[in-house]
Amino acid sequence: MARVLITGGAGFIGSHLCERFLNEGDEVICVDNLITGNADNIAHLFPNKRFSFIPQDVTNYIYVKGPVDSILHFASPASPVDYLELPIQTLKVGSLGTHKALGLAKEKGARFLLASTSEVYGDPLIHPQKEDYWGNVNPIGPRGVYDEAKRFAEAMTMAYHRTHKVETRIVRIFNTFGPRMRLRDGRVVPNFIAQALRGEDVTVYGDGGQTRSFCFVNDLVEGITRLLRSDHDGPVNIGNPREMTVLDFAKLIIQLTGSKSKIAFKPLPVDDPKVRQPDITLARRVLNNWEPRVTLEEGLRQTISYFADKVQKS
Repeated sequence: MARVLITGGAGFIGSHLCERFLNEGDEVICVDNLITGNADNIAHLFPNKRFSFIPQDVTNYIYVKGPVDSILHFASPASPVDYLELPIQTLKVGSLGTHKALGLAKEKGARFLLASTSEVYGDPLIHPQKEDYWGNVNPIGPRGVYDEAKRFAEAMTMAYHRTHKVETRIVRIFNTFGPRMRLRDGRVVPNFIAQALRGEDVTVYGDGGQTRSFCFVNDLVEGITRLLRSDHDGPVNIGNPREMTVLDFAKLIIQLTGSKSKIAFKPLPVDDPKVRQPDITLARRVLNNWEPRVTLEEGLRQTISYFADKVQKS
């Protein structure tokens, strides 16, 4: 049995990770200040004696009694709605929060896994994106608070690896979806599904020609788990290489929900990436042939079912 600490553990991805490690027999410590996380995501875990919850902002000193084997740092606002409303908090959790989490890893001799993002590639000039691409980020644009926070977090992680010999792992997460996303998350999957379920116009920004690649959360969690246990200390892309336009994605959501919604076009946000597709060659090589197993359509059916209940109660 390992003792695993997950910052941001009450969030969308963090809660699925808490569940995964508990199911494998580990002890899990969830740390979250619930600014964007939700206690409902982990409520079903509280009866488990191997689960504990610490309500804390990770930009402050983190005290944990006893040994810790692994730390997964997932604390951060992750949707444009959140980091545009909380720009300073986003920068602080990427810098101070990462520093505090790495300090704990150093103190405990724990392996540290950083949740980074495909947003470190910005509006990429290389397609698909490989781990050796340094990106095209506007540091002073409205999205820069998230992009640069994650880029700084990667630099801090590698500094602790080189200077203090902390065992580190970095996952660059591409667009992920599934149950426990928030209804008003602001990202494309919950937006489109909620609008379609309500019969509202589905909002597509620009002409819808920008591309995204969507990975179901179960596949992401499998990749993260393999990365944590691997010997690879550099960044690894985890995502679905199946690329599609946002317009085609909107049409698929309308089809799968059986909605009569129409598509409404609005101006493209500042610095919105025009393309996004992971090159997962490295993941396949270092993570025991990892690749997505859940089809987009099956993952969307599960997610639509989850959101249908939320929409009905909202």
